Amino acid sequence: MKLIFATNNAHKVQEVRALLDNAFTLVTLQEAGINITIEEPHDTLWANALEKSKIIYRLTGQDCFSEDTGLEVMALGGAPGVHTARYAGATATADQHMAKLLASLTQGQPRTAQFRTVISLIERGKEFFFEGICQGRIAEQPSGQRGFGYDPVFIPEGATRCFAEMELAEKSFYSHRRKAFDQLKHHLLSKP
Repeated sequence: MKLIFATNNAHKVQEVRALLDNAFTLVTLQEAGINITIEEPHDTLWANALEKSKIIYRLTGQDCFSEDTGLEVMALGGAPGVHTARYAGATATADQHMAKLLASLTQGQPRTAQFRTVISLIERGKEFFFEGICQGRIAEQPSGQRGFGYDPVFIPEGATRCFAEMELAEKSFYSHRRKAFDQLKHHLLSKP
């Protein structure tokens, strides 16, 4: 089965290819010859994920999926949430996003947080959603060189190190993205 992944994020493509474990042929936008940037204008992860998959389905007529992921920090009322990728501004770097996040948390505030991934699949014109959550906490300072985004400051529940200090296989054990993609795989592989 061939699926178009509606993203231009090379880090996500690498992670998702490892999660799907060759069960499907994953086609990136670039590989599909689609050179567009899809905005995320909505105020929920579900709506943004659906926006991306609908646009690609309209352009290609092929089965496709997209995902939107947010980091939700409880002491910040769930922020950055849907604005995770733009928390410190649309052109800010990952380091700037993390710096703003750490500056937003005052000394002694609870640092509980969770990553939430929502996948929108359009299969033969029908829409399906899958969600994965990884609970954890925000570290006092960044550490590690692996991963991307907020990985240097997120420690998943049950671990003592942040995502950026883990090999991909270890990160996947805890990962919100893996939990969502396990559901996607189950859905696709359970078809007669």
